[in-house]
Amino acid sequence: MISSAIDLEILALLFCVAVVAACFDAIAGGGGLMTVPSLMLAGLDPAAAIATNKLLGAAGTCSSTYAFARRGLIDWRQALFIAPVAALAAIAGALCVSRISPDVLAAIIPLLLIGIAIYFATAPRMTNEDAVQRIPKTVFIGLFVPVVAFYDGLFGPGAGSFYMIGFVALLGYGVLRATAHTKLANAVSNLGGLALFASSGLIVWQVGLLMALGSLIGAQLGSLLAVRFGARIIRPLLVVIACLMALRLLADPQNPLRQAVSGLWM
Repeated sequence: MISSAIDLEILALLFCVAVVAACFDAIAGGGGLMTVPSLMLAGLDPAAAIATNKLLGAAGTCSSTYAFARRGLIDWRQALFIAPVAALAAIAGALCVSRISPDVLAAIIPLLLIGIAIYFATAPRMTNEDAVQRIPKTVFIGLFVPVVAFYDGLFGPGAGSFYMIGFVALLGYGVLRATAHTKLANAVSNLGGLALFASSGLIVWQVGLLMALGSLIGAQLGSLLAVRFGARIIRPLLVVIACLMALRLLADPQNPLRQAVSGLWM
């Protein structure tokens, strides 16, 4: 129940944030950089913000997956194997949230994201055309996908960037096709995590459903821009988003890597 005009204003702002975040997410990932802090500023506690964000994240990635699929950019024969592997691994990761300390991940992930940004910024060949495949698809689906999906269910930030580096560097996909398959893998792992959060009672449905609608709209806009401009827009945004995610993680005073560096200067 909406109790006052200010609540309506907050909901309207969250809807707009969801549209913009999903638009960026459909192109290069990192939508959670905007939505999770916005949900917390709106008054949700961290657990509720993360759970609610899974709802709108699932809506946005499913929407962008549909948009890419309509344009024939997804290999459904491969997707039939990726989907169940990603879903099960994401559920396993979500189940391990209370059992595995995120401190090590919080320290390592910013460095990996910076590495990914450097790769996409300096790689000499980054186009929409496919390149040489470096590993068998069976190895990619059996090893790489479950590791990233498990991480997505356990921790989350940067999962889309990790999928992208895999599709581009390991399978040799062109940037646009890699983006399409990244959204598919993200959608499945988001749905896996959402299934658990939905049973936890942490999701704020009033806010989540409204923002999910915004995510559906934003994802369609982002997918349209990605298809129209391809590598010209995807590549620079990947670099920027990866750097922003790394900085966002390092900005947390509790980040172990930041604490370790601070300790060296003291």
